[in-house]
Amino acid sequence: MTLQETIESLVAAGAGANKAAARAAFEQLRAALEAGTVRSAQPDWSTPTGWSVNTWVKQGILLGFRFGDLVEMSAGLPFYDKDTQTVQSPGVAGGIRIVPGGSAIRGGAFVARGVICIPPMYINIGAYVGEGTLVDSHALIGSCAQIGARVHVSAAAQIGGVLEPVGALPVIVEDDVLVGGNTGIYEGAVIKQRAVIAAGTILTGSTPVYDLVNGVIIKPSAGHPLVIPEGAVVVPGARAVTVGAGQQWGLSLATPVIVKYRDGKTDARTELEQWIR
Repeated sequence: MTLQETIESLVAAGAGANKAAARAAFEQLRAALEAGTVRSAQPDWSTPTGWSVNTWVKQGILLGFRFGDLVEMSAGLPFYDKDTQTVQSPGVAGGIRIVPGGSAIRGGAFVARGVICIPPMYINIGAYVGEGTLVDSHALIGSCAQIGARVHVSAAAQIGGVLEPVGALPVIVEDDVLVGGNTGIYEGAVIKQRAVIAAGTILTGSTPVYDLVNGVIIKPSAGHPLVIPEGAVVVPGARAVTVGAGQQWGLSLATPVIVKYRDGKTDARTELEQWIR
């Protein structure tokens, strides 16, 4: 029986599943996630977003929570968590720079060689972080989020996690994307390659984005989340409220706006991050 079949069988058994078997399956899954041989979502060019979710992987992660036992995990400071939810210690051989100051990579996350982690930051279970990516201070990579290679996740950026519902696509940030400081990307939004998300921009799976360059409004389609096009430069914007008392009161709503598409000049500015690598 494959790992996928084992996990699906245990999930079908519900609370009556064998605890030892569930823990063993979770440990096998956790090791595969850390090695990058299994992912909670993967490229799939047959779908509108270019990605598909591996539901069974999320189910396996949830098995680890359901059948884990609460234990002490103190390391100078008191921590108490399910014993299946470990913290990684990649060591020097792992090739990952984790700067002192309160950062953590939860067991079951894949972090490629050359990733830089600036404290304090957190990478949650099921996440995938590609080679050469920078995760800056106070940044969060949520559970099952998929981050590509050479991505800059700036200070205080929040990449949301999606464990449940298990069939929901997690947040996807493809290669060479710049995610600005205090940015929030949530609810399975997909950011295609080389996009630039300016500081303070909030994107969710249902956010409409106004593309000034092409004169269109990018909206999620039925059953599929928001997709930011390749190379788009997205900044925070506002649009007037024209209904009810909103017009009388002069109110406006925050909305992301695509002001340009990435070019050589944009690339030159983003190359500044290479100096700290």
